[in-house]
Amino acid sequence: MAGAKRNVKSSQMTPYQLFSEARGPHWIAWISRDGGGKPHQSVILVARTQEEAEARARVWADRASD
Repeated sequence: MAGAKRNVKSSQMTPYQLFSEARGPHWIAWISRDGGGKPHQSVILVARTQEEAEARARVWADRASD
């Protein structure tokens, strides 16, 4: 995506970090366990809005921590 804006937001979640990024007309979100920013278990969640994508990532974080 040459020239595209990259809006990344992260928030601390125990023991995960939550990241989200605008990608074209939608948002993606993922959790990182090691602090390196890479998606835990290679899972990326897609949604129309940042809020939806981050909500999906929080649900995934809850499931992954079980």
